[in-house]
Amino acid sequence: MPLSHRLIRFVRTGHLYLGVFTAPMLLFLALSGGLQTFGLHEASRGSSYAPPAWLASMAQLHKKQTLQVPVRRPRPAATAAEAAPVARAAVQVAPAAPGTRRNLLPMKIFFAVVALGLLVSVCSGLYMAWRFTRRPQLFGAVLLGGVAAPLLLLLV
Repeated sequence: MPLSHRLIRFVRTGHLYLGVFTAPMLLFLALSGGLQTFGLHEASRGSSYAPPAWLASMAQLHKKQTLQVPVRRPRPAATAAEAAPVARAAVQVAPAAPGTRRNLLPMKIFFAVVALGLLVSVCSGLYMAWRFTRRPQLFGAVLLGGVAAPLLLLLV
C-alpha cells in the first residue's frame, strides 16, 4: 500500500476515534449551552422562578468547570449619595435613549437552533461510527472513555 494511502487511513482512524471520544462532552456542552441561551439556569431579580439544582450545576460546569454553584449574597442598599455618581457615570457611558432596547430573541433562537444542530450532528455521527465500524468493542471502549474522563476529572 502506498504511503499516501496509509497516511489517509491513519488520519481517518484518528478522526473516527477522536470524534467518538469527544462526542459525550460535545453533547453535554450543546445541551447546557442551549439551555443557558434562554437563561434557564439562573433566577431573575424580581421573579419567583428558581432553576432546578441539576440545571444550575450543569451551567456551572459548562461555564466554570466546577459543580460548586456560588451562593449569591444580596446587594447592600446604596444610599442616595452613593448612587448618584454611579448614575451619572452610567449616563455618560450609555448615551442611548432609555426607551430603545434591542430585541435579543432572534439571536437567542439562532443559538438554540445551532445547539440543536450540534446535538443532531453529533448523535448522527456517533450512530454512523458505531454502525459502520469494524471494531465495535474498540468503539464502545473509546466512547466509555469519553464519558468517564470528565467524570474522573471532576473528582480531582
